[in-house]
Amino acid sequence: FQFLLLLIYFCTRFDGDKMKLRVQLQCKNLHEYLRELSPEILDRLYNHPATCLAVYRELPSLAKNYVMRMLFLDQPLPQAAVALWVKKDSQKDHDECVSVLAGLRLWHSQQLQGGLQGYILNPVFKDNLRIALLGGGRAWADEGSTLGPDRHARDIESLDRYAMERWEVILHFMVGSPSAAVSQDLAQLLVQAGLMKSEAGEAPYITSAGFQFLLLDTASQLWYFTLQYLKTAQSRGMDLVEILSFLFQLSFSTLGRDYSVEGMSESLLTFLQHLREFGLVFQRKRKSRRYYPTRLAITLAAGVTITSASSSSTSMASTPGTGDAGFIVVETNYRIYAYTNSELQIALVALFSEMLYRFPNVVVAQITRESVQQAIANGITAQQIIHFLRTRAHPIMLKQTPVLPPTITDQIRLWELERDRLQFTEGVLYNQFLSQADFEVLRDRAQGLDCLVWQDVVHRVMVVTPQGHSEVKRFWKRQKSHT
Repeated sequence: FQFLLLLIYFCTRFDGDKMKLRVQLQCKNLHEYLRELSPEILDRLYNHPATCLAVYRELPSLAKNYVMRMLFLDQPLPQAAVALWVKKDSQKDHDECVSVLAGLRLWHSQQLQGGLQGYILNPVFKDNLRIALLGGGRAWADEGSTLGPDRHARDIESLDRYAMERWEVILHFMVGSPSAAVSQDLAQLLVQAGLMKSEAGEAPYITSAGFQFLLLDTASQLWYFTLQYLKTAQSRGMDLVEILSFLFQLSFSTLGRDYSVEGMSESLLTFLQHLREFGLVFQRKRKSRRYYPTRLAITLAAGVTITSASSSSTSMASTPGTGDAGFIVVETNYRIYAYTNSELQIALVALFSEMLYRFPNVVVAQITRESVQQAIANGITAQQIIHFLRTRAHPIMLKQTPVLPPTITDQIRLWELERDRLQFTEGVLYNQFLSQADFEVLRDRAQGLDCLVWQDVVHRVMVVTPQGHSEVKRFWKRQKSHT
């Protein structure tokens, strides 16, 4: 027989001649991201006190306790002794801390005299965390005071306003606002991150992941976007350790204080311009010798955990330009009344509805079959639309149960089902068996491994999962050698 690898993807939807992926937006927190870096990069990162302090700040409380107990010890501690620091009923927490500290290379296992195993803190991390906590070492950033007083100094209020304006431009660009323009580099990054899609000769448009992205709070959006940028850093010729260390330094900056660019490498100066476009720093001109970190940069390194937007319960009051936490009224006649002046929120509503009227404090839209299916064609799911309407429901609607009329939610799902024709699963095809007995033997083995996806007994064809393919293949080779 022969086996072929089928290029079939999980959870795809048949859409005419196109098959589009339904993506669940997921992102790692700070520690999960760092654990994926190579040991060489991690050790280089720990040469910077700001990085060590940022990593320590995000450790679980028990892991912080372990680090503090060992911070001023130069000899390893027996693992059995460390295990006695917690009660027996907290063994699970202890094991989790051991895993976190080892995964981040904050401590190492070391053999003691007599053959026992012990733990010792990473010496580079230990020395630089001491510096961060006790003082000493070089200044993390050059303050702008060395340049003299700034005639164009910015206060905290203006910095907050500037950061929100810059970040909103990106969000407006994602929803297709004609007045929003970003650099080609940023547009390309949005496409690479899967938040937008670009086809030949067409302007980029939002994807399912992009719509989920817009449902997140600002901190989560920034963290996700920053991680996507970091993935492309080395391909841009940047030093990942250098820009990561600079990000951590920014998180310990003082809001409203200016800092000097003197001594920065060309790579960091380029990175600073990108941060300027994202709204993380304010720089009056591209060649200005000073910059001001904004609140977005200072809160960035918190390492927010992002999950699927469909299960997110974040308040939109923390999203830029969306001060109206609950502003949508949905009627059973498919009319939407959005009581908002936010251009971003109006653009979001327009992604899946037809705009009818706009007044100073309210817009009226209509949910139609065409508007919903157009949104679905762009990768937005029915569940995301329903989640959007539910999380932004006006307080009046929140008093009723269910919050949204079942007529509306059921119809949106039905319009989505109209477009769903086929659902595919990735797998490996086995065919051209020489006998029915061969087919049944291999089929039974695949069933026993719980990796059989599909079978056609008459034509002697079956499909197994990619995970089970290697085991089924090995079984068949052993079977042939015995016959």
